[in-house]
Amino acid sequence: MDQIQSIRVFARVVEAGTFTKAAESLDLPKGTVTKLVQHLESRLKVKLLNRTTRRVTITPDGAAYYERTVRVLNDLDDIEASMTNAQAKPSGRLRVDVGTSVARELIIPALTDFYCRFPDIQLDLGVTDRSVDLLADNVDCVIRGGELLDQSLVARRVANVPLVAVASPSYLKAHGTPTHPEQLENEHTLVNHFSTRTGRHYPNEFEKDGQLLEISGRYKLALNESNAVTTAVLAGLGIAQVASFTAEPLIQRGELVPVLRDWAGPIIPLYVVYPPNRHLSAKVRAFVEWVAELFAQHPQLGR
Repeated sequence: MDQIQSIRVFARVVEAGTFTKAAESLDLPKGTVTKLVQHLESRLKVKLLNRTTRRVTITPDGAAYYERTVRVLNDLDDIEASMTNAQAKPSGRLRVDVGTSVARELIIPALTDFYCRFPDIQLDLGVTDRSVDLLADNVDCVIRGGELLDQSLVARRVANVPLVAVASPSYLKAHGTPTHPEQLENEHTLVNHFSTRTGRHYPNEFEKDGQLLEISGRYKLALNESNAVTTAVLAGLGIAQVASFTAEPLIQRGELVPVLRDWAGPIIPLYVVYPPNRHLSAKVRAFVEWVAELFAQHPQLGR
């Protein structure tokens, strides 16, 4: 059997955590993945993985072997890329994960331009606000906003997103328009946004003339998905801070009304994030550069 293929399959099983997920990401039968790993263990005469019915764990010998061979695999990818990608057009399957608002408002509407430039790239676009494991889920890159908690990942900042406090006309007619952020504490209802991963509510921040206020406020509804927050505000359920690129078209159409305009909301950095050991192929580089250019031209995004 091909030794390099066996090593690649072993590395994918380690990263995915199960034979089933590794087989799915490699588009191979599970039996083939199992056979290739068994062949590798037989050839090396060591046990690389411990198998259970639910999960695979790596042995000490397996960890040492993975650490050394993954560097070799990356070097092989670099060599191959240097020989072929310089002249070839970016092509192949690309797995990207994007937050829901960014996908709906920014990425998907512009994909016609992307495919005009790169017709040979197949894009698998995961759309969710939930954090993903880039290695286990075999994702080439993700676009995420906010603080980066995993410092081992490689990140490139591609935009800054201002948040805007908004409400529906029906809500303001019923409850009045706030003139100071402190009124949000007791006189108004907020629609909050919370993290799926931690359950922590994102703060409502307001800044003016060097004064920074963090408002918790009363809320009847908290959501873990950005489009759902906007939908709740449109339904008159309260006031929320939403991304400016989402809010401004709705404001222009009169569906939402900005409040507390003289107080600046927080600015959320937007990053493209890569696994630290993932080769930056021509197709990944093409997508990242296209995203950076797209965001740089958007009137509601800063750099």
